Amino acid sequence: MMWKSVSCTWWLFIVSQLTLWSVWVTAQELDEDVKIEVLFKPEQCEQQSKRGDLMNVHYDGFLAKDGTQFYCSRSDKTGHPQWFVLGVGQVIKGLDVGMMDMCAGEKRKITVPPTLAFGEAGKGPVPPNATVVFEVELFSVSRGPRSMEAFGNMDLNKDKSLTKEEVRQYLKLEFEKDGKPRDEPFYEEILNDIFHKNDGNKDGHISAKEYNIYEHDEL
Repeated sequence: MMWKSVSCTWWLFIVSQLTLWSVWVTAQELDEDVKIEVLFKPEQCEQQSKRGDLMNVHYDGFLAKDGTQFYCSRSDKTGHPQWFVLGVGQVIKGLDVGMMDMCAGEKRKITVPPTLAFGEAGKGPVPPNATVVFEVELFSVSRGPRSMEAFGNMDLNKDKSLTKEEVRQYLKLEFEKDGKPRDEPFYEEILNDIFHKNDGNKDGHISAKEYNIYEHDEL
């Protein structure tokens, strides 16, 4: 199918605030309605993505009906790959399911029905009751700070709250472990995003309650 390109500056589908208190159906239930096509998969895959992992991806969004493109991350803002945490509501439900068990370097085509995309209301250029298709390329996957294990590892003084420095140290160790150390602006960008989305009272700390980790063991 030939996709019809339109301006990619329309709208960022990543939700700006986490909604962990929302009622989510299980991945198994969602998987019945999400169509996943693997376009490319590297021969070596040391880590597959799972809920709570930190993902770095490029993606293009199309309307299944006529192939009209409504979003592309390569043209939005700076054109950098997007960061988000998988499985916690930062993307539409269908993508949270469609990007499970991916490897770094893998490419997928994910078809999402309206109920797991933008529903009866639609959003921005996406009309009501629209099935959408995303072409996704995963650049990196690492244990994200939304997992209980990661929270415990980062909480160095065990006060059930995280500072930027604690999160920074964790991220550095994760990337250096894979032999991919990054510069300070790279980490600062991730930290600013994490604290913007999770530090509800803006006190410079992310509490266990703000992360909801101790109420949501599945993370």
